[in-house]
Amino acid sequence: MKTYILAIESSCDDTSAAVMENNRILSNVIANQEVHRKYGGVVPELASRAHQQNIIPVVEAALTEANITKEKLSAIGFTRGPGLLGSLLVGTSFAKAFSLGLGIPLIEADHMMGHILAHFILGDDVNKKFPEFPFLCLTISGGHTQIVLVEDHLTMKVIGKTIDDAAGETFDKAAKIMGLPYPGGPVIDALAKEGDPLKFSFPKPQIPGLDFSFSGLKTSILYFIRDELKKNENFIEENKYDLSASIQKTIVDILMARLIKAQEETGIKNIALAGGVSANSAMRDALLKTGKEKGWQAFIPEFRFTTDNAAMIAITAYYKYLKKNFASLDVIPYTRSQF
Repeated sequence: MKTYILAIESSCDDTSAAVMENNRILSNVIANQEVHRKYGGVVPELASRAHQQNIIPVVEAALTEANITKEKLSAIGFTRGPGLLGSLLVGTSFAKAFSLGLGIPLIEADHMMGHILAHFILGDDVNKKFPEFPFLCLTISGGHTQIVLVEDHLTMKVIGKTIDDAAGETFDKAAKIMGLPYPGGPVIDALAKEGDPLKFSFPKPQIPGLDFSFSGLKTSILYFIRDELKKNENFIEENKYDLSASIQKTIVDILMARLIKAQEETGIKNIALAGGVSANSAMRDALLKTGKEKGWQAFIPEFRFTTDNAAMIAITAYYKYLKKNFASLDVIPYTRSQF
């Protein structure tokens, strides 16, 4: 029996809607908000206003691209959290109204769980290999850095997390210090390809367990560049490639060290990446290289499913639909992850 899920993602500054037939993606439409670029970061009030303007056209586009009518839908999925409260309220309210109007189930999804389950989206490759349970997933984005033990589609346990800042936030902060455009992560990735990752050295945190810390690295980058600019006002421009490569290597080394430790402690050799920073080329290369050396089964998501998108919410809603795990109309968003 075919199940059709319409999903809505509005956790931050991208308005997205997707339609999924069982686990096969039919459409995944994303409206970006360029207004935030001039501010060097997301402005919550502007984000929620843009969601209000974009959500109806985006949903219409997703249904049109999927070539189905709303009457064929089986359920409505939406991001309940974590994210910006104003942005989440727009998506939640629309999903509730659409669900009520069509008389079909409403299904909530956790944004971070969605990033992980993006590995199970069936796209163009019908022979795609999915991760086998249990597996470890390093989930890295602008707001989160986690190592998650995934026991099945809906049973997950965070075994390591950042105690302060996230890896993606560190990329963006470093880029801002260097005067690079927002979002800075992809810019650093591009510049790093032309640089020497060993040119500059930055300290790595020494904390116990499987948790991460990036606040000290952010501070050391700030102070290092400030001091060098006192000696040479053209330091950043003359060294932007090497700086980018060195900063990127430091972040990737921190992430991989914790992932290797988690693998050794659990004995699990199925390892996956997820989240926006999983699009980083150095991160992907590091996982594949380490996986080959250590005999891991490494899984990297398709680029189109790495950043915030509704397809990952649709696949989460699909597995919840199979379990009849539906939400009530009085459900409210949350700003911090709850799994």
